[in-house]
Amino acid sequence: MSKLRYNATTHTGRVRSVNEDSILALPDHNIWVVSDGMGGHEAGDFASRAVADAVATANYNDDPGENLREVRAAITRANTLIWREAARREGTVGATVVALIVTDGHFAAFWAGDSRLYRMRDDAVELLTSDHSVVAAFVEGGQMSWDEAEKLPQSNAITRAVGVAEELELDKIRGDAKPGDRFLLCSDGLNKYADFATLTQVLSREPIETVTSTLVQIALDGGGADNISAIVVDVS
Repeated sequence: MSKLRYNATTHTGRVRSVNEDSILALPDHNIWVVSDGMGGHEAGDFASRAVADAVATANYNDDPGENLREVRAAITRANTLIWREAARREGTVGATVVALIVTDGHFAAFWAGDSRLYRMRDDAVELLTSDHSVVAAFVEGGQMSWDEAEKLPQSNAITRAVGVAEELELDKIRGDAKPGDRFLLCSDGLNKYADFATLTQVLSREPIETVTSTLVQIALDGGGADNISAIVVDVS
């Protein structure tokens, strides 16, 4: 059975006063989550914590399939909680989510919004998720790369998130997880400053003990205008 190691870091950044990101690591169940809140200081913080808390308190066992369903159900419960809170506040409250579940030889992920999942394999970085954002259509239509889309003014305008609609639509991807694979979950506060070339350089050289702090520092050095979160999971 593959052994998994991970490292996780979240940072408020250089501009904002509150960290509206939440990260979660459940290594006993091979589950990791990054959530990026939206709606202002207290609202964004509430939304991302609602997502992380719901996943953290779900009922898991030794059945990977059941655990996958538990993660989806937990995020759906968070959606209802955030949706009701938004109605109470009479405003928009929501959170992105990317959740990774790794089992022996396989992975699955759920996501909504523009928090991302990458995989490095054989020294090449691949983006496994596709942002639910205004600019994603340009990338998917072949008009530009993700790196180019990051530079557009509307790059942070997302089209889907947990809590912004009564019914949540989650995307899902699954695939194989081989020894040597390295997964990165992150909020957009990182990928705004770390393009594919930068990610490839860091993920290929940094040990698990320092990799996320190095990534966060790159975002801080670039300006750190947003909260920054990164989780790296190694399959060994």
